[in-house]
Amino acid sequence: MAEDVKENNAAQAATIVRTVRKNPRCTRSSILKFIFLSFGFMFLYLPIATLIVFSFNESKLVTIWSGFSVKWYFELLSDRQMIDAVLNSLIIAFSSASMSVIIGTLAAIVLVKIGRFKGESMFALFITAPMVLPDVIIGLSMLLLFVAMSNIIGWPEKGMVTIWISMVTLTSAYVTVVVRSRMRELDTSIEEAALDLGAGPIKTFFTIILPSIMPAIVSGWLLAFTLSMDDLVITQFVAGPNSSTLPVLVFSKVRRGLNPEINALATIIVFIVSVCTFVYWLSRVRADRRRKRDMRLALNRKD
Repeated sequence: MAEDVKENNAAQAATIVRTVRKNPRCTRSSILKFIFLSFGFMFLYLPIATLIVFSFNESKLVTIWSGFSVKWYFELLSDRQMIDAVLNSLIIAFSSASMSVIIGTLAAIVLVKIGRFKGESMFALFITAPMVLPDVIIGLSMLLLFVAMSNIIGWPEKGMVTIWISMVTLTSAYVTVVVRSRMRELDTSIEEAALDLGAGPIKTFFTIILPSIMPAIVSGWLLAFTLSMDDLVITQFVAGPNSSTLPVLVFSKVRRGLNPEINALATIIVFIVSVCTFVYWLSRVRADRRRKRDMRLALNRKD
């Protein structure tokens, strides 16, 4: 048995060698792909790698290496202003992403399930307008709206609430587009079959439609969360005292000079994102393996 395996491996190796000799473009193409891929990864991740390395720099000058140290991480943990900004950003991002999912999903249902109605194109245009408008325009318009409302009814004052409303306005459009594209791909015959079998519209939605669009809803929530965490321009227009978010605080610190604490904070964020990405990838791999195993078991039972 072992001899047969060795003969098969030798035959496969000889076939590969003959193929490469007959077609030298095969190796050239592989080398070029490797070179382009390496340059692409270097272009994307070399700045991040440099930032991570200098987060362990002992010197206060972020561009001059003077030795290895983790003191800036301890300085970061003792910086109450930075911690408050991180907490504000997380609160706004989580709450605005959750509200955006509700609004965006309802808007997608209206655009896909209700059918043609008068003003549908205008409704879709207004829903997706924040995606194409510059952030400066959105921030200025939200500021003018809040000032006018404050003068008329005395609410809202600039702060966490105004930032939250602005983020919901911005991110709802992205959630609508993501969920709408998924709902257009659904097989309507399954929904019609559920209705024919006696299920009501609400039960059909929660048992058929909602599980089918759940991946799009999760993707929209993550996108809205990321946009809210990352926004700087709109937040600067509508933020008030004691409501600074992480991008606003980092930008103000950078304007006064580069601070090594920012490198430490960025490294922590990169680490958290990398861990979350790895966990998501691992869960997808396990789900694919489980699905393939279930398919094989089903085929074996059928045979």
